[in-house]
Formats: sequence, structure tokens, C-alpha cells
Amino acid sequence: MIKAKFGNQIDTLIRRALPFLFRRPVNPNLLSIVGAVVSLAAAAAFPFGFFVLGGLLILAGGAFDLIDGIVARHHGISTRFGAFLDSTLDRVSDMALLLGIAMYYALTGEPGHVFLAGYTLAASALVSYAQAKAEQVVPGFRVGIFERGERIVILALGALTGFMVPVLWILAVGSTVTVAQRFALAYREMAQIDAVESAGAGRQV
Repeated sequence: MIKAKFGNQIDTLIRRALPFLFRRPVNPNLLSIVGAVVSLAAAAAFPFGFFVLGGLLILAGGAFDLIDGIVARHHGISTRFGAFLDSTLDRVSDMALLLGIAMYYALTGEPGHVFLAGYTLAASALVSYAQAKAEQVVPGFRVGIFERGERIVILALGALTGFMVPVLWILAVGSTVTVAQRFALAYREMAQIDAVESAGAGRQV
């Protein structure tokens, strides 16, 4: 939702704030890897209770993840492998962050919160999986109130403010709603495609 509504403005802001990244080509894959490493460092901070540090690292890792695509588009060096790498590292980072939070609650003896973090992890993964599968059939498939940008920002705010449990509930519910939205859209779009193909096959017979 954030990317869809403010994508162009964010691109412009990044170019003005970090002009040195656009003077000569920078390998966007390297930026993706650095962002993932920073996010993994955030995940490693959570089990030890360093939530503020984890929140700051989440924002830093998210910044790298945002910049890599802008740099690639600016220099015209976007590649299919780069998109694959970026998407895969995003999934690794997301799962690691929520796993780190679950480990914290496991170590502090709060099984209910462990389950909540685990459910949030599964729901978040399904949000991304549903879109990836739908895009194989429906070009430009995009719907949902909680895409990755929203989830990362909210998770960072939870870590920085100390309201992690309420944030996990928000993420769990928001991700579940997003999955439902994507299933509903996929059903409608794919049913239309099937109907068109069936009509075409009938005319050929």
C-alpha cells in the first residue's frame, strides 16, 4: 500500500537525500545483501531483549531494501536475478525477525506470545506466497492492506516503543486480512481467465 501510493515520491526523496548513490552505478544486489545482513543482526538482537537496537536495525535494513530497487531502476541495471535475490532475502529477513522475537518470548517463559509470533510469521509468509503464485497467472496482481513495507515499519515501531505484543496482534490480524483479500482477488481473476479460455476452446471445437 505504501509503495503503491507513495512510490514515486519515495524515489524522488531518496535521490535527493543520497545523491552519491546515483552518480555512478552501484551494484543493487550488494545493497540487497547488506540490507539482509542488517536485518539478520536485528533478529539476533531480539532474543537477548535488545528491542530498541533491533528496531533501529530493522529500519536500517529496510532502508537498504528500499534503496536497491531505486538504484537499479535509475541506472537501468535491473535484472531478473536481482528481483529474485531481493524477494528471497526479504523472506529470509522477515522470518528471521519474527523467529528472533519468538525466541525472546520462549526464553522469558511466555508460550502464548511465542504462538502469536509464530502465527504472525506464518501469516506474513503466506501473504508473500499468495502474491507470488497469483502473479504467475494474473499479471500486475497486487492487493492487500498489509504488504511488506507496512509490516516492517509497524514491527520496528513495536520494538522501539516496547509495545511488541500489541504490534504482533496488529500484524497477525492485518496479515490474515491481506491473505483473504488476495485469495478473493485471485479467485475472481482466475475464474475470469478460465471462463475466457473455456469460451475460446468451445469456439474452436
